[in-house]
Amino acid sequence: MSLHREHEDRVTAPPRGQAGGRTSRVAHGGWVLAVLGTAQLMVVLDNSIVNIALPTVQRDLGFGDTARAWVVTAYALAFGSLLLLGGRLSDLLGRRRALVTGLVGFAAASGAGGLAPDIVVLLAARALQGVFAALLAPAALSLLTDTFPEGRERVRAFGVFSALSGSGAAVGLLVGGALTQLVGWRWCLFVNVVFAAVALAGTVAVVPRATEHSPGRLDVRGAVLGSLGILAVVAGLSSVETAGASAPATGVLLLTGVAVLGLFVRVENRASHPILPLRVVADRARGAGFLAVALVSLGMFTLSLFVAYILQQTFGLSPLLAGVATLPLTVSIVTTANVVPAILLHRLGARTLLVAGLLADAGALGWLSRLDAGESYAAGVLGPLVLFGLGMGTAISTSLNLATTGVGPTDAGSASGLVNAAQQVGGSLGIALFSSVAATASSAQASGVGGDLHGFTIAFLVGGAMLALGAGLVALLVGDHRHSYTQLDHVTRPHHSPLTTEGADHVQPARHRHP
Repeated sequence: MSLHREHEDRVTAPPRGQAGGRTSRVAHGGWVLAVLGTAQLMVVLDNSIVNIALPTVQRDLGFGDTARAWVVTAYALAFGSLLLLGGRLSDLLGRRRALVTGLVGFAAASGAGGLAPDIVVLLAARALQGVFAALLAPAALSLLTDTFPEGRERVRAFGVFSALSGSGAAVGLLVGGALTQLVGWRWCLFVNVVFAAVALAGTVAVVPRATEHSPGRLDVRGAVLGSLGILAVVAGLSSVETAGASAPATGVLLLTGVAVLGLFVRVENRASHPILPLRVVADRARGAGFLAVALVSLGMFTLSLFVAYILQQTFGLSPLLAGVATLPLTVSIVTTANVVPAILLHRLGARTLLVAGLLADAGALGWLSRLDAGESYAAGVLGPLVLFGLGMGTAISTSLNLATTGVGPTDAGSASGLVNAAQQVGGSLGIALFSSVAATASSAQASGVGGDLHGFTIAFLVGGAMLALGAGLVALLVGDHRHSYTQLDHVTRPHHSPLTTEGADHVQPARHRHP
């Protein structure tokens, strides 16, 4: 047996009391993956599942357009601003405990939202959903990293997890449309209680109980500054969409956010127990992973928002049929994320797959920029959806692998929080920027559906150009780590060794593998 195989077998050993052997380890890891994937899907679904129901919710509860925007924004602000804090808390309190707390709280908030008699209760419930999502999402990704520390099993596991993350927005449109049309909009929130109950039962049954948590204390100053900085940035990006890019509030929020985040970096550089250890982002290749996560989310959030509108307004589809029409996107993401990295990552390396995935997404958005009102769904939309899914499935799995590889035991939660923060900020940037571009372009054309479609096509063109430029930057940051996934894993692990899974939160340094 090779040293690498001995190492892989040891770090993936099952918790005490379980039968030994590779089959039992893989089976146990598969159950843990199913539980964590369910939790992640629930969180990602909530970014879009309510969107398609908003017109119905607005009519039912009787609120204005400003409040309608806040139904989406309340969740995004709470989720995005608290992710760094949630990631660090999962390190300090224990990841299993953080996951359980997040699931229970998310379910309670979803139930309250489903029962909301007015807009005030609904907005409060959406904000609470974001708070608990910020705790459970980093915990789930950290537990995944602990359970699959390296090797091909890690690539396959991250493929499944990434497929759920990447397709969640599209699945949310389908599920939201079906629930709204068949049983009512309130089930867009009640369904989270079902997801949370399944994930909670699975966590209790298969995720190993913690034996200890990471040492250290909470960096209160860093937590406050990081949360306020991200809150201001996300709020500023949301203001671009609602108030306009030239509105004074937009500029104040964005400038304040950048200034506070700059102060946050300075404080973290001096803190003894930082909420975000700067060593997590200091590695260039890992930084490329975070950037790629943000770029993929930027494209995906924008695509799902605009395509949902186009399918209903331009092609006249019902919410349910519009959701069904996005299924090719979901299928291509799920298939590619599970197949391509598992086969090619160790052969071609992260840089090749990331650049190929981002360029495919850029090409898909460029293709959509040629969409005409007279085209059919098959001729104008189907091909770009499939191409975008192929690119996203390739890029999201690879970027999550790269962003979390080589992170030390005490930093896993912080790194996972940063991954989720990159997703939220990237998505918020995409929606805000491209909504502004679309609105500006539409105002120059005739009003109505034709003008809106023109604005969307311009936004797709700008988005494609941004993804293409981002692909070039990612290529420069990653460097030529193309020989194998194992070598990439070693290159990006400068100070910390892989994690063992003897207990979900009890992590031990494993023997370092030299080249």
